[in-house]
Amino acid sequence: MKIIVGLGNPGPKYAQTRHNIGFLTVDRLAEKLGISINQEKWRSLVGETSVSGEKVLLLKPMTYMNRSGEAVIEVVRFFQCPVEDVLVIYDDLDLPFGTMRLRLKGGHGGHNGVRSLIDHLGSQTFKRIRMGIGRPENGDVVHYVLNPFPPQERQQLAEFIDRGASAAEAYLNTDDFTQVMNRYNQKLRSS
Repeated sequence: MKIIVGLGNPGPKYAQTRHNIGFLTVDRLAEKLGISINQEKWRSLVGETSVSGEKVLLLKPMTYMNRSGEAVIEVVRFFQCPVEDVLVIYDDLDLPFGTMRLRLKGGHGGHNGVRSLIDHLGSQTFKRIRMGIGRPENGDVVHYVLNPFPPQERQQLAEFIDRGASAAEAYLNTDDFTQVMNRYNQKLRSS
């Protein structure tokens, strides 16, 4: 089986913020797969489907970003799923807006949601789709990530999220994540 996790914060206050691009991307993937993420299990919202005969879970932890690992470990333990079969989609300050980087594994890079995952899973070997949101000019990271995308970015946001969802969908259709990385590690084209 494969588990795809979108990181974000629950509630309408955070719904369209930069920190929730993981949630937004998993929601778009659910649309592409024709399923809903509406089951409440493992302190998460969950959608289930099958792709090419393999069980797939889409997961949005409801524990808030900094405690994401608490929810994800429950699912991983329940299904005895190898950490290598978990794909996590999240915002990344170190990448310019519109840039996406897929990785097989790695550290947390200062991202508290990813740090929580590494701490609870006891491993860095989960796959990642890092969705670039850029850094704030004034250095106020908390305010920046917890605010909505500005109008100039909102114009390209749907295409960016769709690209992230397409990369995750490509992962579901192949066991060669390196091939998916080579295809999708590109910057969003400017309009």
